[in-house]
Amino acid sequence: MTTYATRRQDAVPFPPDPNPHKPRLVAPAGSWDCHFHIYGPPQRFPYDENRGFTPPAAPIEHWQRISAAIGIERGVVVNPAIHGLNPAVVLDAIARSDGRLRGVVRADPKLTQRDVERLHAGGIRGVRFPFAKELGREFNADLVHAVVPLMEATRWIAQFHVDDDALEHHADTIAAVPLPIVIDGFAGVVPKLGVDQPRLRAYLDLLRRPNVYAKLMCADREMHLGQRYDDVVTIARAIVAHAPDQVIWGTDWPHSYLFEANGVPNDGDLIDMLLDFAPDEAVRRKILADNPKRLWDFD
Repeated sequence: MTTYATRRQDAVPFPPDPNPHKPRLVAPAGSWDCHFHIYGPPQRFPYDENRGFTPPAAPIEHWQRISAAIGIERGVVVNPAIHGLNPAVVLDAIARSDGRLRGVVRADPKLTQRDVERLHAGGIRGVRFPFAKELGREFNADLVHAVVPLMEATRWIAQFHVDDDALEHHADTIAAVPLPIVIDGFAGVVPKLGVDQPRLRAYLDLLRRPNVYAKLMCADREMHLGQRYDDVVTIARAIVAHAPDQVIWGTDWPHSYLFEANGVPNDGDLIDMLLDFAPDEAVRRKILADNPKRLWDFD
């Protein structure tokens, strides 16, 4: 099975499904997709020379059509690895969104306070710390300590992409960040191990802090890696039940981790998973609308 770490630069994943199914879930007004990426188009925004793979273009216009089809009105565009540390593609998307989008840049050890001020004016509201071992990256506490102080004046959001046992070993470092914190996806929790596993306990312990949010995303990736959907639902429900006011949701569009035919997720199916993750309509309204508005519209 192909993983991020084993991709070749010349490998091309399948493009995202352009025809989302009509969801059974009716998204409430003001719903957010709190995690998606934009790729190029490369003739305007060249891909990073050190990229691990070469995806098809996934421009902002395509996400806008997909989001409208599934009832999403607002979003958070996250700078992808394919564009390295260059946030130009994110800033362009925000500038053309009529105020509908916020942005997140990748953690950069060369970031300065002047950079933060410039990026904030362009709609950036957070930094992602990409420490997933699947991507070949170890948790870098020094990078956290270097970048977080620059974020404090603007109250940016610290977003952590971790897996494996990172939450168990580095929970103290994450919890010490004096800002809103977002944990991406399942963060190393293994659905088939159920609710009594150390990784889930570490996750839920972090969520006891009111400034920590869980971002439900990439359930399809867990199943792609062999997890049962029922087990994924069990974990997602445990997270939602533990902190319903601190859960948000994202598509991870354009789903570039998939290389196999007939495997690209359909975004209509993805949002319908929330019917299982959060059966209560009032809780779904929190996840899709109320919580992200509070988190991302802080100014």
